[in-house]
Amino acid sequence: MSIAALQAAWAARDPQEKCARVQALPPALDLAAEAPPTALGRPGRPAQPALLPPHQVPRRRLGSATGRVALLHAIAHIEFNAINLALDAVLRFGSRMPADFAADWLSVARDEARHYTMLRARLKVHGADYGELPAHDGLWEAAEKTADDVLARMALVPRVLEARGLDVTPGMIARLEAVDAQAEADCLRVILAEEVRHVEIGTRWFDWLCQRRGLERVATFHALLAEHAPGARHAGPHNHAARAEAGFLRVEYLPEGVD
Repeated sequence: MSIAALQAAWAARDPQEKCARVQALPPALDLAAEAPPTALGRPGRPAQPALLPPHQVPRRRLGSATGRVALLHAIAHIEFNAINLALDAVLRFGSRMPADFAADWLSVARDEARHYTMLRARLKVHGADYGELPAHDGLWEAAEKTADDVLARMALVPRVLEARGLDVTPGMIARLEAVDAQAEADCLRVILAEEVRHVEIGTRWFDWLCQRRGLERVATFHALLAEHAPGARHAGPHNHAARAEAGFLRVEYLPEGVD
């Protein structure tokens, strides 16, 4: 299969079409002979939802049906963006990395497409759909910041943004179960279990790149955090078990002096 199918999935604007194209991709692609795109730009996305600064996106309590829809919509938006991030990693960096790199991130894209589809189905149960509420563009902004360096991409996207999901999702599951939203809690439980592997993939390739470049892993990670995400080392809560499973060392993410 040529790279054209991968580019078509990346460029698809309709979420349902994008998910179908992603699921039709093969498990691996040999991109060694492919030149990385010279002007990849932004991936395909629908005209809606409207994108706002994060602090302007309304927050709603989970005790109401409206609040549960808002949460489902927010997470569906994250998962849709995560599809594009995984495809972008393959397109942007795959030809300069071992073949296993593309295979790993293609598998992530397939997982994210399933997550998005599952969440959209729950939205429809509630009489809603993706695109009806505003969202923010934080995930893609991180992709743009790291477009020139695969090391920074592995550090900032899976090891910061997705790892933060490991920390906050158990609390969301508990809050949903407290208001008898078991179906929504079950969706998040599936996503949490699979996101551990996604973060582990990022950790593994970050470690590989550090070794390849002769860099000390912890110091390099801290330097990238200081440059791109200075607030990423925080007091918690942290999902230490999930982070350990994903390959983290505590010294990488805990503030100095905290253990």
